[in-house]
Amino acid sequence: MFSKILIANRGEIACRIIRTARRMGIATVAIHSEADEGALHVGMADEAVAVGPPPSTESYLVADNILKAVAETGAEAVHPGYGFLSENAGFAEALEAAGVAFIGPGVKAISAMGDKIESKKLAAEAGVTTIPGHDEVIADADRAVEIAAGIGYPVMIKASAGGGGKGMRIARDDAEARSGFASAVSEAKSSFGDDRVFIEKFIEEPRHIEIQVLADTHGNCIHLGERECSIQRRHQKVIEEAPSPFLDAKTRRAMGEQAVMLAKAVDYRSAGTVEFIVDADRNFYFLEMNTRLQVEHPVTELVTGLDLVEEMIRVATGEKLSLAQKDVKLEGWAIEARVYAEDPLRNFMPSVGRLIRYREPQREGGKLRVDSGVFEGGEISIYYDPMIAKVIAGGKTRKAAIESMREALDAFYIRGIAHNIPFLAAVMAHPRFNEGRLSTGFIEEEYPDGFHPSDLAHDDPKLLVAVAASVHRLHGERGSSAAARDYVAVMGMSEREEFPLTARAVEGGCDIEMAGATYPVRSRWRPGDPLFQGTVDGAAVSIQVERHGVGYRLSHAGSRADIRVLTAAMAALDARMPIKAPPDTSKFMLSPMPGLLVRVSVSVGDEIKAGEELAVVEAMKMENVLRAERDGVVKEIFAADGDSLVVDQKILEFE
Repeated sequence: MFSKILIANRGEIACRIIRTARRMGIATVAIHSEADEGALHVGMADEAVAVGPPPSTESYLVADNILKAVAETGAEAVHPGYGFLSENAGFAEALEAAGVAFIGPGVKAISAMGDKIESKKLAAEAGVTTIPGHDEVIADADRAVEIAAGIGYPVMIKASAGGGGKGMRIARDDAEARSGFASAVSEAKSSFGDDRVFIEKFIEEPRHIEIQVLADTHGNCIHLGERECSIQRRHQKVIEEAPSPFLDAKTRRAMGEQAVMLAKAVDYRSAGTVEFIVDADRNFYFLEMNTRLQVEHPVTELVTGLDLVEEMIRVATGEKLSLAQKDVKLEGWAIEARVYAEDPLRNFMPSVGRLIRYREPQREGGKLRVDSGVFEGGEISIYYDPMIAKVIAGGKTRKAAIESMREALDAFYIRGIAHNIPFLAAVMAHPRFNEGRLSTGFIEEEYPDGFHPSDLAHDDPKLLVAVAASVHRLHGERGSSAAARDYVAVMGMSEREEFPLTARAVEGGCDIEMAGATYPVRSRWRPGDPLFQGTVDGAAVSIQVERHGVGYRLSHAGSRADIRVLTAAMAALDARMPIKAPPDTSKFMLSPMPGLLVRVSVSVGDEIKAGEELAVVEAMKMENVLRAERDGVVKEIFAADGDSLVVDQKILEFE
């Protein structure tokens, strides 16, 4: 067994690897950029080595700097995590030449599967079902249009060296093929340093289902069942689960057998994932093989009881697998939700800044797990992936796992930056998700115009009002008698709704009388606690609550409500208060996110049409195209290519 390993990664995956290594009695070395000097993974490791400036291209992606850190610390092995150099054959080869173990597959497998064009050819040769398409590199936009038309729309334009949803565009006509080719090439070059792209048929109503494989150096290879990863936005996974609510035993077995066939064809060792697209009739097609640990690996761990990082380490030391295919048992259900630093109400634009408050939901045995690499007071940087944490919830059934996830999201308290928890909660409550009717187009189909406050309407506003009234009574009248107090709870501003009620303090909480019904509210909540946990009418609830002006802001089940608990006289005056109109910004194009201005695509005096590209902003490794909302003329340009932007910074003004 190794005595010391270096983790060539950062954030939550570095922390997750360190925890397993520590349990196995293995010392760990963390690497970090200048921006990550105070990061959580650095503090958790036994040693830490700086490897360069903040941009990953100058630190985490510089193999020579990492090899130097390996030599300096005497690490015997390197675990690459996911992303960065995890699928870089040159890095694995350099470690091998230095006599250092790579905790992952061999160079042959990485090389064979790292190129999507070549991997598809290999898969076909191994007897794996593949998607129809053109497997050669596309030279230019004209050729892309010609090939796409030949295959038949819709098509998917994909970066050969891609991953994580980057360098991928769907085209449904010649115009989209032309623009999609340009965008995919640009994003691929920026993200991977490799601008090759190819085209394949896009499967309508597709599900993204992947098979986890595990192999050793003695010829043993097994699969650990599937993960459903169909809930995606911009081709990036958001929610994953194991098993899939769609597969039957026959399809699961066939997909598993093909995944093992492919792994054996490239002499695979370690943990890996074979990804498939599955159509409505359960026909499945090879998509790609990820020769590394997946972000969503925890759901497989919950339903199999295995620690995949430990298995990877043991395989790297030369040990045989501890189980055969017949020993693999899938028990219960697990769902993972990725918590991102992004604002779902602003078209999911990235959010950066300091985590002023950060409190993860409490674990309850094996029912809940949170993998994160941040802490209260830490900072979310523009340089790296926007993921804050992964919430993994389990249960005996899918319904139980969903309920566990909903409770966990309610209790996940984050302040200082925008985050996507309200969106995750809305998906968990969505009837179609609960029915298991999934596809990779779920988000696009169910939220075609984006995510809006109307998507967050609470199904029981009286629940929030009852808690707000109870909090107000406890907050403002501590130590007073149990005498009843009459109030009017006012929800909202421009569209205000009034709830006359009576609050009576009782042992362990309050009784709230409202609209002819009594709501017993019981909790140990105390003023200043950001999380109200207790029961309302006997049902357990977790509601985030904080002072907001003269009232309270409550967050629950993805929704947010501002409630003011007032006397009748104050409520009458409140109704007459003027509402401040927001400033008119219709003549400006503002940066919707902090990031780097890649290019301004227009000049002063240009006449523009609605939908035309105006600028491109890069943030958290993704390019975001800003387009005109209406026709107009460019009057002034306030920023230049290469400028760093803050949220709502002026870029253009229109006449």
